[in-house]
Amino acid sequence: MSYIIALAGKGGTGKTSIAALTIRYLLEKRRGPILAVDADSNSCLNEALGVEVHTTVGRLREESLNTIRQGDNRPGGLSTEEYLEYQVHQALVEAKGFDLLVMGRPEGPGCYCAANNIIRKYTDMLSEKYPYVVIDNEAGMEHLSRRTTHKVNLLLIVSDPTVKGVRTAGRINSLVDELKLDIQERVLIINRVSDEQIGDLTELAEELGLKVAGTIPNDPMLLQLDLQGRPLWELSPDSVVVISVYNILDTLRIP
Repeated sequence: MSYIIALAGKGGTGKTSIAALTIRYLLEKRRGPILAVDADSNSCLNEALGVEVHTTVGRLREESLNTIRQGDNRPGGLSTEEYLEYQVHQALVEAKGFDLLVMGRPEGPGCYCAANNIIRKYTDMLSEKYPYVVIDNEAGMEHLSRRTTHKVNLLLIVSDPTVKGVRTAGRINSLVDELKLDIQERVLIINRVSDEQIGDLTELAEELGLKVAGTIPNDPMLLQLDLQGRPLWELSPDSVVVISVYNILDTLRIP
């Protein structure tokens, strides 16, 4: 059975950065292999990981549907379901220690739910082959209401250092209860926080019933890498962000 880690939070919290560093942590501490899933239609996890994406699930779905509509021959006489499964496997990006599956932006109208359903189904199927799965979800709570995030061992809810961010995290936490999602443990990480903000934001989080796993300070090295177009994967081990994320994950005792 895979150990599945999912990330959630409002936009702009640094969720994808923490997802990338979680993958790096697992590679260094647990030695993978890892299935990384970018379930955000605005895909950017690959950039943080420093890998190129040649296709996405959203694009493949459109291509597969067009092939079927046009009556083109499918490889080996595959059924529609088998053909789509074959295509999804083609979308996997193989990297050193991990594979990446990207949802991408579907082209047709009303396709997001379909693409999400595909991500959910094939994440379940593929995860049987990996000890660890890390899912970077889209911003907000839509993925929860569509039940894209389910059967999760650890949900990392990420907030920026604002009251709005923490309150959004509280709503995400409540929605997990409302939908009765199968999530074993969920914690809050407050990102880019200053020492002066920690006390008030932590107090608010606890009032909202959130368990604060830790906080991450701002790190100018992140901006420097971004300006240079380099992946977050290249952050120095001495970076305060790397140290903070690793310390948080250590305390969570991931098997």
